[in-house]
Amino acid sequence: MVASPAPQLSAEERLIAHLSRSGKLDAESAERAWRVFEHGRVSLSKILLELGLVPERDLVAAFEQALGIPVATAEDYPLDPVLADDVTERFLKDSRTILLAANDDTVTIAAADPLDSFVIDALRLATNRRVLIKAGTSGDIEEALRRLYSGNESDALAAAGADGAQDITESDLARLRESASEAPVIRFVNALISRAVEAGASDIHIEPFERRLRIRTRIDGVLKEEDPAGIELAPAILSRLKIMSGLNIAERRLPQDGAVKLAVRGKEVDLRIATAPVAHGECAAIRILDKSSVALDFTALGFDAAAQAKLDAVLQRPNGIFLVTGPTGSGKTTTLYAALQRLNTAERKILSVEDPVEYKIAGVNQIQVKPEIGLTFAHVLRSVLRHDPDVILVGEIRDPETARIAVQASLTGHLVLSTVHTNSAAAAITRLLDMNIEDYLLTSTIAGILAQRLVRMLCPACKTPVDIGVEWLREMNALGLPAAGRRVYQAKGCPSCHGTGYRGRTVITELLVPDERLRRMVAERAGAAQIHAAAVAQGMETLRRNGLRKALEGITSIEEVSRVAQEEE
Repeated sequence: MVASPAPQLSAEERLIAHLSRSGKLDAESAERAWRVFEHGRVSLSKILLELGLVPERDLVAAFEQALGIPVATAEDYPLDPVLADDVTERFLKDSRTILLAANDDTVTIAAADPLDSFVIDALRLATNRRVLIKAGTSGDIEEALRRLYSGNESDALAAAGADGAQDITESDLARLRESASEAPVIRFVNALISRAVEAGASDIHIEPFERRLRIRTRIDGVLKEEDPAGIELAPAILSRLKIMSGLNIAERRLPQDGAVKLAVRGKEVDLRIATAPVAHGECAAIRILDKSSVALDFTALGFDAAAQAKLDAVLQRPNGIFLVTGPTGSGKTTTLYAALQRLNTAERKILSVEDPVEYKIAGVNQIQVKPEIGLTFAHVLRSVLRHDPDVILVGEIRDPETARIAVQASLTGHLVLSTVHTNSAAAAITRLLDMNIEDYLLTSTIAGILAQRLVRMLCPACKTPVDIGVEWLREMNALGLPAAGRRVYQAKGCPSCHGTGYRGRTVITELLVPDERLRRMVAERAGAAQIHAAAVAQGMETLRRNGLRKALEGITSIEEVSRVAQEEE
């Protein structure tokens, strides 16, 4: 008797099996996705992405590894539209597909969902050719379509715009709601957010001017201008953002803040959306909190072994204040979260007071302040002390009252972690003195102060070695960095880093741990420059030296260090 052949697994079953085997999809998520797929009419890849179960890059790689569908590379995308007379731009955008090449018999396409048989059949009929499929990310496909067909949809988008007058009537409000719900505006906003997430941007800035709507994204700390949109779109775009984040669509005279959680390209991201009235309407800032891209680990953030050992010594103290200082956007909060992660054990009770709570950490009791109802940092701090915590995180010391309570908490057996806005570690001490904190209290409580900046890392695919200039060589030697005969790297630019020469960021730091001499100087009200010089003499590595050392190691460039860390006095 001949055994029956084993049933052939479908493409979807093979895809799920591969993602499960490779650890990209846990059993519960796989079962959830399959259940939705079996009972609905939505493709499996769309389910995996829209439920945020698998990042899009991992899904595209799985198409190749599990199903043998090749991935489209940057070189595959055409310089001009292919078969533009046979296939419309609207169809390509709606189906997230692009035609890469064609000959008499075949057409090669890149599809975000290569398992969508309807799209394949439609293209076969429209072009009268056999269809060869490659997989591509939605971001790459949308970017290529935008480049190839830029301007073609401007009329449709303009039709979705609304009157920008400051006085709003009920009919205006109805029109705004309607325009914000029209497909072109939704598509525009979704594509803008998706491209920013795909590029690793931390912020999107939408700014109306007299004759144009400027859109910029901040990538690795540097603003990059995107293709502008027509100024007539501003009200509809702002209304769409307000609807998404639960803001008052009718209020255009006062600043507003909101938040929304989205699954973008298979990633779960939180958006913080802030609007404000400006001369030509309203501007908006969208902060992107991509949880999947944040590693709350000192090594991943760029701290070397020596710096981690010093930090651990500070964090293991049973009481005192540990401060992280630097300008806005220097990664202070992420460093504090990494410290909390290090301290987060079953033996410690940890409470945090934040504005806002940016990332939720299991095992940490996190409280968000609400000044509008009187729930300020100072008010919450007084209350949390009655909960007997071992470690307290204060999002920011902004005023004398918060500073005083934080100092008192450290004196009564708590380890307090917080941030202040100063340019150096030594300046944080003088800032607290300016807040009328007594010098003898500071000498008793300061456990350590970490100043930090974020520098862009050189793209490993294209960084280029160069000789060290005479001036830099002289400075490195003066800082005790042996540089003779060594080389550094500079940014060049390639497709891998979108032509910037940089990819990702790392931290440069200076950690001040007061000894007896420094404590005496604080008690004597010494200035920040004197405290800084004494700390360097004690062995503190400055921001500048730490950055130049990373430049010698090929991690970043001298120019990048010079941009964020000024020359030593």
